[in-house]
Amino acid sequence: MIKKFLLVVAITLYACKTEQTILLPTGTTSEKAMVVSAREEASRIGIDIMAKGGNAFDAMVATELALAVSFPYAGNIGGGGFMVFRKSTGETGAIDYREKAPMAAHRDMYLDSLGNVIPGKSTLGATAVGVPGTIAGVFAVHEKYGSLPMEELLEPVIELAEKGVVVTAKQAERLGQYRELIVQVSGATTLFATPFKEGDTIRYPALAHTFRQIQKNGRDEFYKGETAKKLAQFLQEKGGYITEEDLASYEAKWRTPISFSYKDLRVISMSPPSSGGVTLAQIMKMIEPYDLSKYGHNQLKTVQLITEAERRAYADRNHFLGDPDFVDNPVDALLEEAYLKKRMHNFSFEKATPSTEVSHGDIKITESDETTHYSIVDTFGNAVSVTTTINGAYGSKLYNDELGFFLNNEMDDFSVKAGEPNMFGLVGSKANSIEAGKRMLSSMTPTIVEKDGKLWMVVGTPGGSTIITSVLQTILNVYEFNMSMQEAVNAPRFHHQWLPDDLRMEPEGFSNELMEALKNLGYFIDESHAPVIGKVDAILIHTDGVIEGGADKRGDDKAVGL
Repeated sequence: MIKKFLLVVAITLYACKTEQTILLPTGTTSEKAMVVSAREEASRIGIDIMAKGGNAFDAMVATELALAVSFPYAGNIGGGGFMVFRKSTGETGAIDYREKAPMAAHRDMYLDSLGNVIPGKSTLGATAVGVPGTIAGVFAVHEKYGSLPMEELLEPVIELAEKGVVVTAKQAERLGQYRELIVQVSGATTLFATPFKEGDTIRYPALAHTFRQIQKNGRDEFYKGETAKKLAQFLQEKGGYITEEDLASYEAKWRTPISFSYKDLRVISMSPPSSGGVTLAQIMKMIEPYDLSKYGHNQLKTVQLITEAERRAYADRNHFLGDPDFVDNPVDALLEEAYLKKRMHNFSFEKATPSTEVSHGDIKITESDETTHYSIVDTFGNAVSVTTTINGAYGSKLYNDELGFFLNNEMDDFSVKAGEPNMFGLVGSKANSIEAGKRMLSSMTPTIVEKDGKLWMVVGTPGGSTIITSVLQTILNVYEFNMSMQEAVNAPRFHHQWLPDDLRMEPEGFSNELMEALKNLGYFIDESHAPVIGKVDAILIHTDGVIEGGADKRGDDKAVGL
């Protein structure tokens, strides 16, 4: 099949009166199934599960937990995430296993007596930790849609933890960068106080033991068993807020995903408490009337149009959205065609619209490169898109050596103080204020795209506030600019989020002429940030059924096919 496919020249299609060419895949290809994740070890474990007859949901469980071993930078059992799925029947759905504020949480918990934010309290150590949801999430998915026994899914993960994971060059660099902070928070005897270098093997016997206990006792081991007791005691002793009662009361929640059209595509993405789906929908609907393919990939008009739509959508995101169990999210109003048209009424190709002139809209009625994403398609035609996180790099930097994992610092994703930016520069409002038991707003955007009623793309990325715009540009790169999946993932990216009023652009791939033209139009180019925007892991189903995985070259990401 592959040989036959490689003999086929590019297929010519016509869409919107524009001739488009579908390029041959340049990424990893497969005829049956695909897993694309941040580490090869996790992708291979997911594929092995499907080779044994498991489905995409079984592979989700195994891949998620394998990332907790192989990618502690963001993979976790001390954090949470979101999954969007599409079954072979066309049925879609989503699960929210986002962390929650402990019951002791309150609006002013990170402010001093003068009402000022206390530096580090919401980002470092036990005080920054929200109630973890990952274990609850994978068990809920398995209970409803899994086909292989949970014990079988956990076994290769436990073996990986016991055998250990070889440190890559990029991982060694990250560990070196954050080692001092980890030691500051977790002590000089913690596992990650060791100065690991490329080629070393890190073994995780404590994490393997925790997984063995979960394998033996199930979900309740983490939330009501000995693991829960040890975790709560550890956090309390470190000055944190989470209690045994907080763990015992945690539940993952099934949600209805956001679904919308863009030309002849149907996009299915995550709903609140993720802002991803709504904000992605707003941006795509605002740019839909324009002929992007005619403007050209990363050309002046394209960058302008997308930037201005992003600016307006992020202003709405930061004001209106929050945990739907606590606030009303005016999703229908935010996606109404007339409203979005009005939002773009002052857009002009002649000049930038300063963010000081853009507020949230008038309707009736607040992440990081430290997140991780993986995409899966199985042999049965099911697809899952999963983004999971502990928020900052190695989360709160608090590592529990007895249990073997890092804890999140997700409490910083709340609006710690209205109008104050969080660690990713997002400025929040009352809708995302801290309340006991509430889930913090997220930018995670796990997404599945249909074309002509069929599964077409599975996509997502880490990147905090840049997640939404990275997913957006990856979809557009294939649909509007005729790229293969790998080319779309590799392409340079840019980002705007309303505040600060800066246009971030990756340093490679944008011409000096383009940068100068944008500056002349009034855009502020931020060249001070890290050179990476997102690490997209995505899958494209080509017209002849060939599955192409695109793993981001910006990380150690790997696509593995069956």
